Amino acid sequence: MTIFEKADARLLPEFERKTVSIDGQAIRTLVGGSGPPVLMLHGDPQTHLCWHKVAPQLSDRFTVVLTDLRGRGESHKPVSNGGHTAYSKRAMAAEQLAVMQSLGFDSFAVVGHDRGARVARRLALDHPETVTRLAVMDIVPVLDFYEQANAAIAQDYYYFFFLTQPAPRPERLIAGDPRGFMSEILLDLTKGGSPYDPAALEAYLVASSQRDSVAAICECFRAGITLDVEHDRADRAAGRKIGCPTLVLWGEEGVVGRHFDMQAVWQGWVESLSCAAMPCGHFIPEEVPELVVEKLRGFL
Repeated sequence: MTIFEKADARLLPEFERKTVSIDGQAIRTLVGGSGPPVLMLHGDPQTHLCWHKVAPQLSDRFTVVLTDLRGRGESHKPVSNGGHTAYSKRAMAAEQLAVMQSLGFDSFAVVGHDRGARVARRLALDHPETVTRLAVMDIVPVLDFYEQANAAIAQDYYYFFFLTQPAPRPERLIAGDPRGFMSEILLDLTKGGSPYDPAALEAYLVASSQRDSVAAICECFRAGITLDVEHDRADRAAGRKIGCPTLVLWGEEGVVGRHFDMQAVWQGWVESLSCAAMPCGHFIPEEVPELVVEKLRGFL
């Protein structure tokens, strides 16, 4: 068994591991439970395992689908074409929609953290007929982020700017100590200490420190500051908002919680908004899983 299979067997034993093929490319997918479908999308530098403390507690009421985003974990990792299109949140959202449709779900709720929340938000904007409810954790929309960025934010979230540098500059520098770089993100953005199960943490580090995974993360951030900003700007100009009920959670000790008026930012994008600050840092699903389950059960 691979390290990923072992981690799934121990942390998500009731979930079935699948490989879903979209346009001939593999997306690692786990499915568990029964009831209305919920797609749960992880962030960086993680995998679907970030939900292992939450998903089993939702599977008594919902059919829970966990995936590895493209470029992460056991999913395929497109090579850059120079335009960053493969890692635009629009392309990533369309792929996740195709995964759910291949499983037989034409409409569903979406829950996302970090990068996964950006994909989930884009899915709700681009495919409003599909997303019944949206929950996002610890992000602000990318246009708002870069418009409001200042020196303090740049210090706290330095990799938002470092990873967008032209290839192969950040890839080459990270290659000197990829596990150290990924560990720094995973540990420095929590409220304090490590909230991770050892098997999950090792899976994150193994997955994210591979050369093609590092390149994918860099491309995802490059797409963020270019294509994703353009897509947000077009939505804002058109007055487009998310119409489904939306729950926004953030860590009160996290970067966005300290630097942004989260409710004000999200009111600009959402028609039916619920908000809550959580007593933690950035990695909400593993820092305060019981509170996440409580919030999601009530919302979904």
